[in-house]
Amino acid sequence: MAAPAPALALNAADTASRVRAYLEGLQARITSALEEIEGPAARGGGRFLNDAWRKAPGEPLQGDGITRILEGGRVFERAGCGFSHVRGATLPPSATQHRPELAGAPFEAMGVSLVFHPVNPYVPTVHMNVRMIVAAPAEGAPVCWFGGGMDLTPYYGFEEDAVHFHRACRDALNPFGEGLYLRFKRWCDEYFYLKHRNEQRGVGGIFFDDFSELGFERSLGMVQSVGDAFLGAYLPIVHRRQAIPFGDRQREFQCYRRGRYVEFNLVWDRGTHFGLQSGGRTESILLSMPPMAGWSYQRQEAPGSPEAELTRRFLVRRDWL
Repeated sequence: MAAPAPALALNAADTASRVRAYLEGLQARITSALEEIEGPAARGGGRFLNDAWRKAPGEPLQGDGITRILEGGRVFERAGCGFSHVRGATLPPSATQHRPELAGAPFEAMGVSLVFHPVNPYVPTVHMNVRMIVAAPAEGAPVCWFGGGMDLTPYYGFEEDAVHFHRACRDALNPFGEGLYLRFKRWCDEYFYLKHRNEQRGVGGIFFDDFSELGFERSLGMVQSVGDAFLGAYLPIVHRRQAIPFGDRQREFQCYRRGRYVEFNLVWDRGTHFGLQSGGRTESILLSMPPMAGWSYQRQEAPGSPEAELTRRFLVRRDWL
């Protein structure tokens, strides 16, 4: 892996402001698009609660952000989209496990993270995150890196949805290097994997971290391309599936599969660990949790059923393109 690019651009106030403005604008565009799908509030369409926050003096982290959360909507049961810009005196262990030279370094981080949990079990859950971190080790120049990606977690699988989502991911990355999609796709498959279940979380997408090899401006441009591609990757799937009829069987299976989503986020996810270990805002960190989830003991689906097909055909590592 290439060495991180110097963070000289981020340390300039105008560059930090530029990145922050992009992230805040991305959050606003995405939440506005979801409210359009929800429809008028008078007809049951959900609306985002905007919770602007600032860390109190004396807390381990300093900074501010905006948490936007929609609950009980017509299309989305829970949709959280958060922006944060924080500074801390010491990088948490989750951020330095691959960078021991940065242990104990002060840092600054900003990003947008979202998870959308739909009402209809035929509409998949989706996650997206784009972020930038800069750290200042005791010796040597500051270092800056980027991370993020997006991934799709269906409850009932559709080939065309998985293909569409992966094609959008590929197209977002191709201008920055044809090999990036395959590299980040493999990284996503490896990352969003429940080791204790020997099971993929979903159909994947792309994931990257500790990335700066294109230089500051090009690396930032790649992250912006991923963020800008999100709505085109996900919303066509929502439009295709949101009106499919469903019943108690499908909802119960959705809750069961959401339980696996919770397991991953609490046991394995580095982003969750980073936020909690660094003294982040718990309500914002856990906005990814579904409103309802379930677990069953040694559950077995009927062979050939749509529920069994999810595991057999979709929760596996595949070349979707």
